[in-house]
Amino acid sequence: PEMQEWDNVISSFTENKAEVAYTFRLINHSFYSRLTINSEGLLQSFTWIPENQEWDMFWFESKDECDLYEKCGPYAYCDMNTLPVCNCMEGFNPRIPQEWALGDVAGGCERKTLLNCPEDKFVRLSKMKLPATTAAIVDKRIGLKDCEVKCAKICNCTAYANTNIQNGGSGCVIWIGEFTDIRNYANA
Repeated sequence: PEMQEWDNVISSFTENKAEVAYTFRLINHSFYSRLTINSEGLLQSFTWIPENQEWDMFWFESKDECDLYEKCGPYAYCDMNTLPVCNCMEGFNPRIPQEWALGDVAGGCERKTLLNCPEDKFVRLSKMKLPATTAAIVDKRIGLKDCEVKCAKICNCTAYANTNIQNGGSGCVIWIGEFTDIRNYANA
């Protein structure tokens, strides 16, 4: 949302079968700009300063440490209202407790008990940022009920949600295997 307030920039978000993309176009063609994401997931915008012959960072997006990509590792979520900020999901414990105790949470969490498919049930989470979609399946033709049924038939399906939460929700996204990059927005 903050990017919509930039002067001299027209931006758009595209989502269709072929692509999901954010684009921006400068109205003022007398300067150059670039948008990058660094290795920690920090979104940055730079402007070229001809007098100094260098790129100047004039904007970045990271409100707090929970905005860093995969801050807490697999099966863990970040919550700025808890100490430490990383927490294991319900039914999970730190994968490497000694490292977790020292603040190294990159290893994330692991199940307390082995997966018992199909008897295990899903835990409903609300006001959470959805996990990274690197290992996800999307089907925009079905709703949440059918999404749950589809997910339950895939033993290594670990989560499911609507692709669009507007107007009661629609579409289906299913995560296969480990999921990461989750954040709690309950008290944000």
